Amino acid sequence: MSEEQTLAVNEPLKAGSNFLRGTLVESLHDPVTGNIAEGDTQLIKFHGCYVQDDRDLRQERLKQKLEPLYSFLIRVRMAAGVCSPKQWLDLDRLAHSHANGALRMTTRQTFQFHGVLKRDLRDTIYQINQSLLDTIAACGDVNRNVMVNVLPERSDIHAECYRWGQEISDHLLPKTTAYHEIWLGKTQVAGHQDSEPMYGDTYLPRKFKIGIAIPPQNDIDVFSQDIGLIAVIKNDQLTGFNVAIGGGLGRTHGDDGTYARLGSVIGFVLPEQVVQTCEQILCIQRDHGNRYNRKNARLKYTIDRHGLEWFQQELNNRLGWKMPAERSYHFDTSGDQFGWVEDREGLGYYTLFVESGRVKDFDDYPLMTGLREIAQVLDGEFRLTGNQNVCIAGVKPEQRAQIDGLLKQYGLDSGIRQSNIRKASMACVGLPTCGLAMAESERYLPSFVSSIEKLLGDVGLPDEPIIVRITGCPNGCGRPSLAEIGLVGKSPGHYQLWLGASPNGDRLNQLYRDSVTEAQMLEILSPMLEKFAATRIDGERFGDFVYRSGYIDDATGYEI
Repeated sequence: MSEEQTLAVNEPLKAGSNFLRGTLVESLHDPVTGNIAEGDTQLIKFHGCYVQDDRDLRQERLKQKLEPLYSFLIRVRMAAGVCSPKQWLDLDRLAHSHANGALRMTTRQTFQFHGVLKRDLRDTIYQINQSLLDTIAACGDVNRNVMVNVLPERSDIHAECYRWGQEISDHLLPKTTAYHEIWLGKTQVAGHQDSEPMYGDTYLPRKFKIGIAIPPQNDIDVFSQDIGLIAVIKNDQLTGFNVAIGGGLGRTHGDDGTYARLGSVIGFVLPEQVVQTCEQILCIQRDHGNRYNRKNARLKYTIDRHGLEWFQQELNNRLGWKMPAERSYHFDTSGDQFGWVEDREGLGYYTLFVESGRVKDFDDYPLMTGLREIAQVLDGEFRLTGNQNVCIAGVKPEQRAQIDGLLKQYGLDSGIRQSNIRKASMACVGLPTCGLAMAESERYLPSFVSSIEKLLGDVGLPDEPIIVRITGCPNGCGRPSLAEIGLVGKSPGHYQLWLGASPNGDRLNQLYRDSVTEAQMLEILSPMLEKFAATRIDGERFGDFVYRSGYIDDATGYEI
């Protein structure tokens, strides 16, 4: 059997795509279907899009002999989740004119549009680019959106880390001109031949994720990244980054060869070395990642297959120098700081809770309108957090009363009065649009959290900030493996129950029950929370309690 026949199907597809062009132009012009050609559904991911359909309507449309109601998800590339007020307004406008009227903030600090029809796809991406943002490499087998701590209280350090995040993001972009030709109307220069000096014509074996965390906050879950960069601050100066490699939370049900893994810290680099280091780690994955089985194609499997020592030696050889030992660091929390915080220069930062990152107007909560009004007057910026919330950043002292007034006028300040467990919750999109979802997630999160709120109230712990995360499948988009209570969809109404992650993101949780309904989950958690309230050690978090109490075997935990 030839090598090409044994490769994963995506590999020859990428190689023969003429650097991600495929037949996308023809697919977009096909008036017969709202979908695109099968191969193009994979290639369009590199351009920041996924094909979806409304699964709630599948059966009804089938009865009517209609194809599924296809639409597209468009994801923006926005390093560190930073956007200007004008960009916010541009995206808000596009959400109403070209999508489903809502913006979705992702767990990687960017925006997604849902419900974009094929006929509007090109114009939507064109207008995103007109706002000085883009969608290239927001999905696909390339480096995805680079994350950076929001860090409202240290604007100087945030600015420096943001700059490095932008440089990494721009440096690791694909070089193909296909994006500009297909979406922006650029004409290929006569005689020009595309090349990808870093990625090659088959790009990476799978997606690749990078994030920068600034201790003591770990709001980006730095150990879940393929490359996690931990900022080292000394005498109020950024001296460099500790480098963690091999994080990744995706699994496959029933396949023990897939698993969540936290990143391994391998050393320290200076700021001026960080871009080169990221490139060489990515290139090792390019050359040695598994191109035969996409379920085992992430960097974590490459490291575990070859060994961490081998990987470090290979990296040192490619860099031409030996990476020195890591510097000391400590994380206190993986959560966000809500409400007003002031930095050293006197600028204000208001972090607003947004349940599941869904920005729209609700019946009694005009969230989208309120943020639009703020964007129209804000002399600062917006920062999306890694927990699907938004920080209204850089508010000057003379404008704070105006922003405060708008928060109150539209009831947005009520978000800070939500329970701590609700503010610590997160969910992926799930049904009805995600094709991988096996169970509800975003639509289920509010009622599940309400049930846990009641249990906590019953045992006298109404303010306990337990981290709850729900995903519709084991792909890990909502980072459920780093939740103190994690639900992973198995089938409609049934979930795996995972318990025991640390509150600062340096310990994975463990499987407690393989398939339970909501009623069964509440029966399990009720006596557990009652015992937690009665026997907890001073300041102990629920994730630590379940280990100490023997609900989870500590020996099976993976701790940094």
